[in-house]
Amino acid sequence: MTRPSLPWPHVALALAVVAVWGTNFVVIKVALEHLPPLTLAALRFACVVLPAVFVLKRPPASWRNLAGYGLLIGAGQFGLLFLAMKGHISPGLASLVVQMQVFFTIGLSMRLTGEQVRPFQLAALGLAALGLIVIFSHTGGDVTPLGLAMVLGAALSWAGGNTVSRAAGPVNAVAYVVWSSIFAVPPLAILALSVEGWPAILAGVRDADAGTWAAVIWQAVGNSLFGYAAWSWLLSRHPAATITPMALLIPIFGMGASTLVLGEPLPLWKIAAAGLVMSGLAVNLFWPMLRRSMRTAV
Repeated sequence: MTRPSLPWPHVALALAVVAVWGTNFVVIKVALEHLPPLTLAALRFACVVLPAVFVLKRPPASWRNLAGYGLLIGAGQFGLLFLAMKGHISPGLASLVVQMQVFFTIGLSMRLTGEQVRPFQLAALGLAALGLIVIFSHTGGDVTPLGLAMVLGAALSWAGGNTVSRAAGPVNAVAYVVWSSIFAVPPLAILALSVEGWPAILAGVRDADAGTWAAVIWQAVGNSLFGYAAWSWLLSRHPAATITPMALLIPIFGMGASTLVLGEPLPLWKIAAAGLVMSGLAVNLFWPMLRRSMRTAV
């Protein structure tokens, strides 16, 4: 009998992380019922910083690097994502479209290193782009053109954050997230005051119930601290090629949870779009591994 590549407890932990990251889109929607989006983003990162910043030592990354990551992930990724999810895109579709960060990350890496795009990457991008075209052709109740654009902007910011964090070198992932979040809170707070206004912020905080605050805390503790800590722990003990494919399940959890919990419709066009985008992600991830296996076999 073939031994699994991962011990079952490690498989369960990886599934727990992708389940948290996928279902988090439903949690975001719950928090947005009362809190304005930029206010929610500011509160999320404030909860990441406090009290963890007093417990975790600052990672050996420059202040510039930490600031860049905090701005891109805080104001960029989550600021845009939360704005989009406030009536412009459904949680399930948001969990799918934001995975375009994979291709944006590859593009930025190639731009910086001068590496040439490979045919399988073009094929993968083509499949994912077809999925986006399907989504764009069905803009309406579940997604607007503005919502799609903002989530793609969030994916681009995520990709920029990936590039910045890679430049930091091997650091404690949790400490890196905590200390970089210091730079996410001030711009988000300023944007919230400028765009949403103090009366809206005050009303949102006043009307927030226990479920809203639980969603905010879960954003910080579950999604950021637990997710990054567990994922980093797994990557430190297993090859990236073994762990990374699990991330393909994030949109499955995202769309499934949105359908089950929020009653988001799942028509055929959404299934087709998800299939195309995820096929593109799978080709990009698995084709190099398949080629290496074929060469080894020969």
